[in-house]
Amino acid sequence: MRAGKLRHKITIESKSNAQDAYGALVETWSTYATAWASVEPLTGREYFEQGKVNSEMTTRIRTRYVSGITNLMRVKFGTRIYAIVTVINIDERNKEYELMCKEVI
Repeated sequence: MRAGKLRHKITIESKSNAQDAYGALVETWSTYATAWASVEPLTGREYFEQGKVNSEMTTRIRTRYVSGITNLMRVKFGTRIYAIVTVINIDERNKEYELMCKEVI
């Protein structure tokens, strides 16, 4: 992996539950890791669901290996938030990850 291609700073977040003042569980996201990455939009589509038009974009994010990343986490890039669909450990060498993500707009 060439370091020059990793020009975007991303934050990988993990989900946890916390209690609010009334004792109800509230979903919160906390920072798991911060890394330099390559963010590459791949495809986009619009579809009609439940009476409204939705947009969805598929993106590939390449980064150095960070242990413990799962598809239950999400990636924050600037103001955009991507749900991780698949985590690919390139060549199973624990050096590089390819995260296939989906952004619902």
